Amino acid sequence: MIRLKDLQELKLRGEKFSCLTCYEATFASVMQAAEIEVILVGDSLGMVVQGQSSTVPVTVADMAYHTRAVARGNTHALIMADLPFMSYATLEQCLTSSRKLMQAGAHLVKLEGGLELAPMIRSLKSAGTPVCAHLGLTPQSVNVMSGYKVQGRGDTAGKQLIDEALQLAQAGAALLLVECIPAELAAELTQKSSVPVIGIGAGAATDAQVLVMHDMLGVNLGRPAKFVKNFMLEADSIEGAFVAYHEAVKGGHFPGSEHTFSA
Repeated sequence: MIRLKDLQELKLRGEKFSCLTCYEATFASVMQAAEIEVILVGDSLGMVVQGQSSTVPVTVADMAYHTRAVARGNTHALIMADLPFMSYATLEQCLTSSRKLMQAGAHLVKLEGGLELAPMIRSLKSAGTPVCAHLGLTPQSVNVMSGYKVQGRGDTAGKQLIDEALQLAQAGAALLLVECIPAELAAELTQKSSVPVIGIGAGAATDAQVLVMHDMLGVNLGRPAKFVKNFMLEADSIEGAFVAYHEAVKGGHFPGSEHTFSA
C-alpha cells in the first residue's frame, strides 16, 4: 500500500508518481494492476458520473458513497477524496465532513482554496487527517472566477500563489495540487516546496500528474481541455491506457508542451 511517506521519498529521489480520478471498485482494481500510486475520488464525479454542469451540486454523502466503492476495489493506491462545495465553510463543518470521508476509506482529504485554509489544515492534521491543498484553478469557485481560466499569470499573481502554497505546506498540508497555472510557475513551486506537488495543466516539472479518468480514456462529454491527452489512442485496453499514462508520467513524457500553459 502506498503511503504519504512513499510519495515524499519519491520526491526526494526526483522520481515522479501518477494519480487518476476514480469513482468505483472495478476501475480502482484495474488502476491497481497498472500501479497508479494515487487515486483521487474527485468531486468531478458530479460532471462525469452524475451529468451535472459543475462540481457544485456534489454532496458529502455522494463523496462518501464513491469513496467506499473505490476503497473496496483498492489495496495498492493512496486514496484522496475531495471535500465538496461548501462542506468546509466553517471549521466544524470541515472536521465533520472530513471524518465522514476518512471513515469511508479515504487516506487524506483535498480542499480547494488559498491561505484561508491554513487553520483548517492545522486542525485536521492535529485530528489525524492528512490534507492536500488545491490551488490555482479551483473548480468549486468557478462562479467567482467567471469560468475556467488559467491562474497565476503575471508576477504579482504568481508570487502570491507560490507564497500561499508554501504557507499551506508549512501549516501542515501533506500534498499540494495546482491546476491550470503556467508551467514555469509550477516548476518554481515544485522546486521550493518541501512536500510533493501534483499538477494538472501545470507542466511536466511537478512531482506528479493527475487527470480525470474519463478524459484520459477519451470519453469526455464535451471538448477536452488543453491539458488532456487521450491515452486510449495508444492502447488496446483500458488497463493498457492506464499503464501508458502511468509510464508517461513516471518517465516525464506527459504532459508535453502542447498540454501546458505559458506565463
